[in-house]
Amino acid sequence: MKSRILTFTIMAVLALPAVAKARDQIQAVGSSTVYPFVTVAAEEFGNKTDFKTPIVESTGTGGGFKLFCTGVGEKYPDLANASRAIKESEEKMCAENGVTDITEIKLGFDGIVLANAKKEKRYNLTKEQVFMALAKKVPLDGQLVDNPHKKWSDVDPSLPEAKIEVYGPPTTSGTRDAFVELAMEPACKDLAEFKAKYSDKKERKKACHLMREDGHYIESGENDNLIVQKLRSNPSALGIFGFSYLDQNKDSVQASLISDVDPTFENISDGSYGISRSLFVYVKDQHVGKTEGLEEFAKELVGEEASGGFGYLADKGLIPLPEKDLAIMQERANALTASAAE
Repeated sequence: MKSRILTFTIMAVLALPAVAKARDQIQAVGSSTVYPFVTVAAEEFGNKTDFKTPIVESTGTGGGFKLFCTGVGEKYPDLANASRAIKESEEKMCAENGVTDITEIKLGFDGIVLANAKKEKRYNLTKEQVFMALAKKVPLDGQLVDNPHKKWSDVDPSLPEAKIEVYGPPTTSGTRDAFVELAMEPACKDLAEFKAKYSDKKERKKACHLMREDGHYIESGENDNLIVQKLRSNPSALGIFGFSYLDQNKDSVQASLISDVDPTFENISDGSYGISRSLFVYVKDQHVGKTEGLEEFAKELVGEEASGGFGYLADKGLIPLPEKDLAIMQERANALTASAAE
């Protein structure tokens, strides 16, 4: 892609479906991590403008793109919230369904944490230890075998003699996608056993991303709040979710250090915390001028009052963009008005 304003030109395809009539309420779907930020912005937008408060649904990043890319018109969402960038396969799905003009807006940053109940001992883990605890296949005596580790101390004697029990998101989640890419893959891709078995880098990457399925990693749905609740009822377990949920529940849960680095606001912002990612909102340009208030809501999302260093989204746990990058996102939102007039 030449830029992060995505325009797909499709030759010799079916005519684009027309929008039957204007809709008077914005509809957003997607990431559970981005959901609270967009929801707060939607409430602010509804309170201070004459537009209706946008409807925001938490479907997971993958599920959101599936809905978003299904078509153009009042039956389909205007926005897709995502805790990772759109995939090529999703761009293709959009294009095949006539969704040919999309603007990507980066909201800010988030860290992914491995947390446990505050009354338990805090973990300090490396990415290598995380991989050896959660991967489907691990190296043992020069071979790749089904993960045999039952306790954290099996991975490393310095770790607690506690059962490996980690609640985390499913494969449709952008948090899951980011976690396996940022935490699992770096510890796996250069292992001799994986290189020997998977000479093709793409196949090796897929293998490195596979999580164990024997009950030690427990898929717990798209709602990060549910994972936090599980940690309260099962203090010996760990959970994987976004920094904003840690920030909102810091009275009851604590984040593990990753290679001695605490996932704080500052450490995520400057990149020193090793499991952090960008958060996005994708706008369906073909709905601008059709869905009432869409371009105005895009401007709200990246306005100084919302996404600036002291904005209300930062108060909710969003790690803001640098001023220069935020200005670029504001330019993209402002450009949607011109798109509506075309």
